[in-house]
Amino acid sequence: MLRVDRLSKIFENVTDQIVGGIRDASFELAAGTFFTLLGPSGCGKTTTLRCIAGLETPDAGVIAVDERRLFDAKARINVPVEQRAIGMVFQSYAIWPHMTVAENVAFPLTVAKRGRRAEIAEAVRRALAVVDLDGFQERSATRLSGGQQQRVALARAIVHEPGLLLLDEPLSNLDAQLRDDMRGELKRLQSKIGITTVYVTHDQSEALALSDRIAVIEAGRISQIGSPQDIYFRPANAFVARFVGATNLLPGRLLAMADGRGQVEVLNRRQIQCVVPQKIDAPAAVSVSIRPESIRLAAPEPSLAAGGNCLAGRISGVTFLGATRRVDVMSDGVALQVATAADLPLPADGEVWLTFAAERAVALPGRES
Repeated sequence: MLRVDRLSKIFENVTDQIVGGIRDASFELAAGTFFTLLGPSGCGKTTTLRCIAGLETPDAGVIAVDERRLFDAKARINVPVEQRAIGMVFQSYAIWPHMTVAENVAFPLTVAKRGRRAEIAEAVRRALAVVDLDGFQERSATRLSGGQQQRVALARAIVHEPGLLLLDEPLSNLDAQLRDDMRGELKRLQSKIGITTVYVTHDQSEALALSDRIAVIEAGRISQIGSPQDIYFRPANAFVARFVGATNLLPGRLLAMADGRGQVEVLNRRQIQCVVPQKIDAPAAVSVSIRPESIRLAAPEPSLAAGGNCLAGRISGVTFLGATRRVDVMSDGVALQVATAADLPLPADGEVWLTFAAERAVALPGRES
């Protein structure tokens, strides 16, 4: 189990202005969890990972693995990186070209002088077997593909059987097709090993595909922690909604609340039903998040089932994306995106109704300008 409590590491520039780092980050992971730190460049996700690894010294907070404190600012505990029993894979892999695969994987054990030569060789073989590279021991590191190099780096990270695995954007150097293939491979390997993993990425698709839980970070602070489904369908604020996938944000006003649902006035005083996942006292300004794939297009005004919503609009553009098509619609001066099947017929005059279920519309605090 990994516990991070009110972790802070703040960087300042020459004018003493705060320009980066992480502030008051707290999370707790059960054993075997695949946890992703997700956010844009410079938000603090890699800083958090480096603090856990011991490569950065935090300004405040506590880091503990299975109740063993690796860092505690108040108690002045700071376990050196080589004593933390943590495996880490860097963005560049750091595979040494002058070594064989076996020598690369054995390096942590050799440096720490853990075991005799035969014991180290067996540990290397087991680690390579986990990543499906058993038999590659004598292969030169220069004769490996990008995906194989990544797996060698993983084998080296787990060869000493760490309690925690840290991955810093390990797929970013791969081409698009190989990156897609390696996502499934990485998740399979993590499940096979059963090790608690903290993964850093700015790629929303990677985070959604790989993670058990995700922390979305904005400007050094965690905006939301939850399952991929929670993050995607129940964003905590407009930043999360926009960053994790495409969304439409409608400015509105929450009029009333009942049983977790709200009556919201949007677009030329039209009223819709929304989910309100957090406490907002009506009346209040809100933004309503609706994913493009949650909207359906109808030519005549539809007769809606109870709990449905509809808005009038006019098609302003269509973009073919292969399996899908993006339809741009103007509704009372607001531009909306709708994801449809590529072969869905569209009305010749461009007049449409947009329909969506109340469960797919989420009212967020504050109004987008």
